[in-house]
Amino acid sequence: MTNKISTKKQKVAVFDIDGTIFRSSLLIEMTEALIQEGLFPEAAGTIYAKAYENWANRKDSYDKYIYAVIVAYEKYIVTVKEKDFQRVAKKVLAFHHKRVYRFTRDLVKDLKKKNYYLLAISHSPRDLVKLFVKGLGFDKVYGRLYEVDKKGQFTGQTLHADLIADKSKILKRALEKENLSLKGSIGVGDSEGDISLMKTVERPICFNPNSKLYREAKKHGWEIVVERKDVIYKL
Repeated sequence: MTNKISTKKQKVAVFDIDGTIFRSSLLIEMTEALIQEGLFPEAAGTIYAKAYENWANRKDSYDKYIYAVIVAYEKYIVTVKEKDFQRVAKKVLAFHHKRVYRFTRDLVKDLKKKNYYLLAISHSPRDLVKLFVKGLGFDKVYGRLYEVDKKGQFTGQTLHADLIADKSKILKRALEKENLSLKGSIGVGDSEGDISLMKTVERPICFNPNSKLYREAKKHGWEIVVERKDVIYKL
């Protein structure tokens, strides 16, 4: 008797990481650490200092702040050795790995028990994201992938930038490669960059959404969850 290969597709849950599971941004924390370690010059911080001040004072958006950090990171990651990146990344995660939201942490655990395929998508460096979610049970990680040359140094080039820019494209790619189903699918995100993902999954969860995602969620009747201090609100 021959064993039949199962063709049943697995349910999928997609999570943004920064601001959704991690209570900060991996990219920001890594950039700050690279400055502190002397691998980035102090000038790197001046690139996003004003954007941070405007966001902190609620004069401008968080997205503009993050974009400025990306600019600084990609400008100064050039010639940094991959081994030095890994060394600093381990320090960052040793300090920050427990800084997670309760709602999404518990949701990940629950979905893992229900045999969901867990997919993490982030605009932070992929290697950093992989280390962060390692103990959470994620099956696949997508993040910004930076080219490394034969000398083991970063070139500053971002690989597959068009793919990482659209989370719905990443999900469709995963559906094909991993034999996954959109039936019962879940997506969790916190900003307008997650809107295309929210429109693709069956159960969109807008967690601590910014104003643009909040307005879109209200228009479509998507689930909105806010975690503030030790209270979780469902709006």
